Amino acid sequence: MDYKSSGVDIEAGYKSVELMKASIKETMRKEVLGGIGGFAGAFDLSGIKDMEEPILLSGTDGCGTKVKLAFVMDKHDTIGIDAVAMCVNDIACSGGEPMFFLDYIACGKNYPEKIATIVSGVAEGCKQSGAALVGGETAEHPGLMPEDEYDLAGFAVGVVDKKDLITGEDIKDGDVLIGIASSGVHSNGFSLVRKVFDMTEESLNKYYDELGTTLGEALIAPTRIYVKALKNVKDAGVKIKGCSHITGGGFYENIPRMLPDGVAAVVKKNSYKVPAIFDLLAKEGNITEEMMYNTYNMGLGMIVAVDPADKDTVMKAIEAAGDTAYEVGYIKTGNKEVEII
Repeated sequence: MDYKSSGVDIEAGYKSVELMKASIKETMRKEVLGGIGGFAGAFDLSGIKDMEEPILLSGTDGCGTKVKLAFVMDKHDTIGIDAVAMCVNDIACSGGEPMFFLDYIACGKNYPEKIATIVSGVAEGCKQSGAALVGGETAEHPGLMPEDEYDLAGFAVGVVDKKDLITGEDIKDGDVLIGIASSGVHSNGFSLVRKVFDMTEESLNKYYDELGTTLGEALIAPTRIYVKALKNVKDAGVKIKGCSHITGGGFYENIPRMLPDGVAAVVKKNSYKVPAIFDLLAKEGNITEEMMYNTYNMGLGMIVAVDPADKDTVMKAIEAAGDTAYEVGYIKTGNKEVEII
């Protein structure tokens, strides 16, 4: 008896690594030391010595049950973007620059070509965010997971000078809320999505005029990465007072996380067009408007609070990064709550 007979194929693991090397190489930064395959990823931090008070930031997350969609569609080249986005967007939300990322793939059986395709998506997410993919792990779990399934997660480390840290503490009555458009559902609320829509090839291949594409393609659209947009704002000389990454828990959970005591946020739902996928989801699932805003990003993946005098500069900087910005609300006196009008 050997390890392979127990369900773990070491040779397949070696092949996976070889197949993914080209994708990983494209993410390299000058700070990365050593090659692929070491026991630890090494990253030279001497470049941050010019910061007055450098602070390390970290974020970890996965794609949730969105991976189920990838299984049914047999589409594995973008789910890695989601994994990276969920981590680096949190770092950018604090004012930081993502430096490097590591992924973790747990699978029932290692199919090297599939694993390499997943990692190509991870690498694409790293390229979009400027992070280096310095390592990862692919673990076979025979008997624990079905052979054709996997789970994907990862973590990122970034850095920010303390003076540039976005804390929300300076947000005040009269500040403006700027929303940055999402690419769709992103990676949150898929357990509810899977209750509303049948996760079958027939259902996911159905074309909807209002979506302009099939249901599957609309749902699997990768999470938007906002690192460049927020960096552009910083480079434009604007201090973002507060920033909220709209993930699980939607508006009602995430916006208060950036608010200090004594203020509340008002979001005007008619200030931008909610993407059709959310209208379809609410209609087909008979989901109340409040629950939609309490679960999904509703078309805004990131919301920032800025001084009214900086509004135009911020919107131009965001749009120069290729994103779409909307003035979606304002700050008023209150108690860390969110009002959607």
